[in-house]
Amino acid sequence: MTDDALKLLTTQILHQISRVSINEVFRLLTSEFPGEVTFSSSFSEEDQVITHHILENKFPISIFTLDTGRLFAETYSTWNSVNEKYGVKIKAYYPDRNLLEQYINSKGPNAFYESVENRKECCSIRKVEPLRRALAGNTVWVTGLRAEHSPERLHHELIEWDDANKIIKYNPLLHWTTAEVKDFISRNQVPYNILHDRGFVSIGCAPCTRAIRDGEDFRAGRWWWEESTKKECGLHTAN
Repeated sequence: MTDDALKLLTTQILHQISRVSINEVFRLLTSEFPGEVTFSSSFSEEDQVITHHILENKFPISIFTLDTGRLFAETYSTWNSVNEKYGVKIKAYYPDRNLLEQYINSKGPNAFYESVENRKECCSIRKVEPLRRALAGNTVWVTGLRAEHSPERLHHELIEWDDANKIIKYNPLLHWTTAEVKDFISRNQVPYNILHDRGFVSIGCAPCTRAIRDGEDFRAGRWWWEESTKKECGLHTAN
């Protein structure tokens, strides 16, 4: 199917799913694109909700994570808890060794603190390039994006065409509130990253993430040393 055909289909699907449940959308997508639906998890609260939907209902949706090599110990513990609770082994994708070695040997292990350009290059090596490999061969990418996380994410749709990755993207929790996410986790006894209980909202690499303070926005804890209020790693861009 061509990109133009997939874009048109994306629009058609968007009209179909506006009033149906996540599980019904998963049934539709896996029926329409068998073996071509995948979910990227960072083991955030949002991603844990989606993981529960997929694994409890045994949807034929592959799940992967991007292991940047600099994640929190608590993130790895959550990963392990997911494997144990659901009897799975979440597949990991890692940075290209040659790209990472070149970056670190030329700029240093913490070069991302020195400039936005260095930080974006680090994100590209550790996240964006592995993501492209992980998405290869798939037609639908399920994500844990929520509009509440940043002003930029307000522009996303439940179902949208991701032109950068040439893939249909489904954001099932886009309009969920933090309270709804936490309530679902509590009611269903879903394992989650305990850093969320310590003021961490968006959890990425350990050197680049801190807890947020009262009154700060959701993304304040990411790349906290940068002055810009528009901070993304490059995985998600508004179309």
